[in-house]
Amino acid sequence: MSTLSLLLGRGTAGLPQAEPVDFNGLVLPPSPNAHLAAPAGATAERHETTPLLPVSPEAAWAALRMLGEGEARTWKMAEWPDRRQVQWVVRTRLANFPDIVVGQIVPLPGGSGMFLYSRSLIGYSDFGVNKRRIAEWRARMDGALRAP
Repeated sequence: MSTLSLLLGRGTAGLPQAEPVDFNGLVLPPSPNAHLAAPAGATAERHETTPLLPVSPEAAWAALRMLGEGEARTWKMAEWPDRRQVQWVVRTRLANFPDIVVGQIVPLPGGSGMFLYSRSLIGYSDFGVNKRRIAEWRARMDGALRAP
């Protein structure tokens, strides 16, 4: 896949086929253009720990699936309900750079755990964009779970 095809695509066009992420075996890139938030003890690598969500995996999955809805320049690429995993592409406003965001819900004692992983497909550094995106999406997830 060429960089040019990644930049010229609209929405999910021009991107490699979506594949589920195995968080148990995920090795984070050495570059500073990715950010992973994961439950404590769920993976060997992560940048930050997500707290236990005090809801059932089904309720957390329903909220997670909707996180990208209505977000500017965000398109759902694929979802795997058996894994409770979903992927989106988020394209930058100015240069159309594609970033991939993956979310997954896992059952844990007393509730649910959530993985959120955002990574750039182009470039070495993202100037903190993926870390900020994860913070924003975590806040939206908290809001969605508090909504009546």
